Amino acid sequence: MADHQRLARVAFWGLGLVWGSNFIFMKWAADLITPMQIVFLRVLFGFLPVAAYALATGALRLQHMRHGGHFLVMSLLATSVYYFGFAKGTSLLLSGVAGALSGAIPLFSFIAAALFLRDEPVGGRKLAGVAIGFAGVVMIADPFSADLAATNLEGVAYMALGSLSVGLSFVYAKRFLTGLDIKPAALTTYQLGLALAVLGLATDFEGIGAIWTDPRAATGLVAGLGLMGTGLAYIAYYLIVRNLGAVAASSVTYIPPVVALAIGALLVGEPIGPMAYVATALIFVGVWLLGTRR
Repeated sequence: MADHQRLARVAFWGLGLVWGSNFIFMKWAADLITPMQIVFLRVLFGFLPVAAYALATGALRLQHMRHGGHFLVMSLLATSVYYFGFAKGTSLLLSGVAGALSGAIPLFSFIAAALFLRDEPVGGRKLAGVAIGFAGVVMIADPFSADLAATNLEGVAYMALGSLSVGLSFVYAKRFLTGLDIKPAALTTYQLGLALAVLGLATDFEGIGAIWTDPRAATGLVAGLGLMGTGLAYIAYYLIVRNLGAVAASSVTYIPPVVALAIGALLVGEPIGPMAYVATALIFVGVWLLGTRR
């Protein structure tokens, strides 16, 4: 058990680093292909290791298909719309800023739960957390700036769309999937597989081959976003939940914004101003308040 917990802790930090690096990978890919094409390739290369893992562990069952409608909804909320919102938003924003905005996911999750799950308590401290967190989002959006305000707002809106979509997915999964006694690897395989089918119908593939002209962007998309950021990330997440618990697993969302900001500022040289760091701190405070019991 100690070895499993040690491995889970390594997976915890590795997952935070991988998810935090996803934004620069999306930014590189967006210079060559469209956001929808990025999402299709990300899901394709993420689906392969998850499906292989599910097959190897015997998690897939034909009788699971009677819940296919729920799997389809999850494929839209937790994959297609979520990933597209982040890919489009990152294409319009600095990668570090987009990563900082991803820290607001728990805010959207709380709002969705408060609206659709009757057993979710809503207290003054949590409402304050939502207000403070969204103040940070507004600060990053900078709607009163005369310079590129429209682009900033559009990018923030797409990031909000992705965050809202994945927030709704948590509520949907809790209401319709958690009691089905289906292994997480199987749920993820069905989710990604259906998302891949839908994206295959919705994606315009013209020019998608341009991604292979840049080895850095191609490697970031296939290995960073697909294999690691989608496929292996799910497997690592389940390992963390099983050995460290759901609370520890959910706290991994604190790491990616910090990693994304560091990569953007220190490694890529993005002009990220001090207000972005203040805004990120506000988002963290808001999320922390949501995690308190009152």
